[in-house]
Amino acid sequence: MTWLTLLLLLAGFVLLIGGAELLVRGAAHLAVDLGISPLVVGLTVVAFGTSAPELAVSVLSAWQGQAGIALGNVVGSNIANILLILGLSALAAPLVVARQVVRLEVPIMVGISALTYFFAGDGRISRAEGLLLFAGLIVYTVWTVRRSRRENRQVQEELPAEARGKSRRSTQLLQILGGLLLLGLGSRWLVNGAVTIARHFEVSDLIIGLTVVAIGTSLPELATSVLASLRGQRDIAVGNIVGSNIFNILSVLGLTALFSPAGVPVPTAALDFDLPVMLAATVACLPIFFTGHRIERWEGGLFCFYYLAYTTFLVLMATHHPGLPQLTRAMVYFVLPLTVVTLGVSVWHSLRR
Repeated sequence: MTWLTLLLLLAGFVLLIGGAELLVRGAAHLAVDLGISPLVVGLTVVAFGTSAPELAVSVLSAWQGQAGIALGNVVGSNIANILLILGLSALAAPLVVARQVVRLEVPIMVGISALTYFFAGDGRISRAEGLLLFAGLIVYTVWTVRRSRRENRQVQEELPAEARGKSRRSTQLLQILGGLLLLGLGSRWLVNGAVTIARHFEVSDLIIGLTVVAIGTSLPELATSVLASLRGQRDIAVGNIVGSNIFNILSVLGLTALFSPAGVPVPTAALDFDLPVMLAATVACLPIFFTGHRIERWEGGLFCFYYLAYTTFLVLMATHHPGLPQLTRAMVYFVLPLTVVTLGVSVWHSLRR
């Protein structure tokens, strides 16, 4: 491994972030012109735009035969979106969760996460299953946009003043095209750099995908959600995270399985640990979102702590560190039971109000 490899990896991150920014900006203006609510902009346009790096990296990885990075990128990004990005956004400012998200989008996110775990049970996500996932994205997007345009009558009043003016369509299309080009180039550099690092340190593609690539491609979601939270646009902050997770599974994983000739193989490590963690993090949103439709700072801190523990576990497991059994026992016998009790008390107090 040389300095050129590290420079290639860093340049790939930069191009991914810049490409996502251009893509989101152009697409968001188009969505505003069509009269879509801020929540739905977060659930669809912003979420899909900030998830474009995951799509580019995963499809390219599958095309190059690096399916471990593709699967690890999707699973790792979904875990990072909930535990890290939602946690940091709530730490920046307590988040108010729209009732629509609690009633509809979160159950959808939980359902498709469980479906993914079911599909992976035989050790492979087939091309037919990938087609089914991608078809689900089309149905979800059409249904969400139609519902928003039918129900929302105060779109322009809710949007920030600077977002109401119509930009020239040619500028918007150029931004979208430029963003896609940067994403394509950035994803190629990122995958090549990550594969080189994995081979140098003899670390599996799955671990690289779950950590370096997953966090790198989640940076657009991080910047978007934290900034939206600080500016008070919390529908966009939460909608971006939930929508990104839905998009990652239905589109990124679906298209990756379609583009890979033999589908996406699921390593035993991912089936035994990473996929259950993704499902558990998704299910953990239910009690937190339902307690007053609000994510408090302490709940955000709890999510960040769990992401730190998850990443630490991956590193210790990859390096065969002797401290791994102690960490496992501490999480299983102390931290997890304490969290369950804390969330249970929070739900009980919420129901009594």
